[in-house]
Amino acid sequence: MTLLLLGIVLWSAAHAFKRVAPGMRADLTDRFGAGPAKGFFAVLIGVSVLAMILGFRGAPFTPVYTPPSWAVHVNNLLMLGAIALMGMGQSKGRARAWLRHPMLTGVLVWAVAHLLVNGDYASLLLFGGMRLWTVLEMIMINAQDGPWQRPAPGPITGDLRLLAITL
Repeated sequence: MTLLLLGIVLWSAAHAFKRVAPGMRADLTDRFGAGPAKGFFAVLIGVSVLAMILGFRGAPFTPVYTPPSWAVHVNNLLMLGAIALMGMGQSKGRARAWLRHPMLTGVLVWAVAHLLVNGDYASLLLFGGMRLWTVLEMIMINAQDGPWQRPAPGPITGDLRLLAITL
């Protein structure tokens, strides 16, 4: 369980570093170059994912609640939405202008969907931790970047491509 928690903390810290310590992030980039600095954080994020996977798989199953039987169907629908939202962040269609944080919203929906169908302690820690991270990350981005400048809507073909990829 400790490895799972360390993975979540490392994931959160690596992603928040740019927002929490922009001066230190700029110093790293100036000192080592943009590529190596980004590579360093990519390695930290990769290590955090590995720690979360190994920590989750190695955690004992400790039930906290019993998910309702209908939650599986809701989970499946929410997961389609989560995948579409994550893709929307990189799409060039009209839908991109709907949300300020489509990828983070996708992770949030993913976490909620998994909390619906997993009632054990390790799942609460993993998916609850990721849910908390998305909300905090959105708050930090909004505080640092100020009001959202909605992007110009792209062609409908971008949305159709996103829909095809999602399904």
